[in-house]
Amino acid sequence: MYFDCHNHTRFSADSEANPEDMLKKAIERGVTRYCFTDHQDFDFPYEDLKFDVDAKEYFDTLLPIKKKYADKIEVNIGIELGLENHLWDRLDEYAKSADFDFVIGSMHLLDRKDPYYPEFFEGKDEVELFRRFFESTYENIKGFKNFDVLGHLDYVVRYAPTKNEKYSYNKFSDIIDAILKELIESGRGIEINSSGFRRGLGEPHPCFDVVKRYKELGGEIITTGSDAHVKDDVARDFDKIYALIKEAGFNYICAFNKRKADFFKI
Repeated sequence: MYFDCHNHTRFSADSEANPEDMLKKAIERGVTRYCFTDHQDFDFPYEDLKFDVDAKEYFDTLLPIKKKYADKIEVNIGIELGLENHLWDRLDEYAKSADFDFVIGSMHLLDRKDPYYPEFFEGKDEVELFRRFFESTYENIKGFKNFDVLGHLDYVVRYAPTKNEKYSYNKFSDIIDAILKELIESGRGIEINSSGFRRGLGEPHPCFDVVKRYKELGGEIITTGSDAHVKDDVARDFDKIYALIKEAGFNYICAFNKRKADFFKI
């Protein structure tokens, strides 16, 4: 039983994937529940990318695909919101504008720059940037609450020059604990994002120690996602993340329908 609840298609500016092709690959790989979560990042500061999903076109395209494959796989329609503190009202309005099953809140920017671009780290201390990214994450999830799980909590390390060599839960336990406690207390969860493996980190997002700490603090809401932008990455490395989830002590994973969490025994 695999649930892939984080995926991108041509509705995201950084993907050209055909939605139906993504779904066919999910079925081929044994995924039993799949969620489309294309990027809605308002005011993205890079001119070559415009993350702006027309919700009507999105649903008009995906609902017939969902119906077509209903006997083979359960399909949900969600969105990934890019969190920035000057956009909270706009994000809230967008999240309420359509009948989304699932909303991921994700940090992609710090100081209006994306770690994906090398200049984010140029001439700067990686550890300091990691901490500031986590502090900004905490500020955003305190101020904006209309999402269901926090996406790829330690995204910032994905593109660091030394990857995760200078990163560990213990180095940032104070601020990471604050993030996790805020999510737990407000009834939101985290995702276990398998893309860390294919990005050379040897672990998912967040790293395994953060997943364990979330469990220790009483966290229960976890979803699993590949963050696939091409069909070959759908459900990739899911055997690894499901093994880690069990090792961390979780007996259940979640999927969202109409913004409500359903719990399923692993």
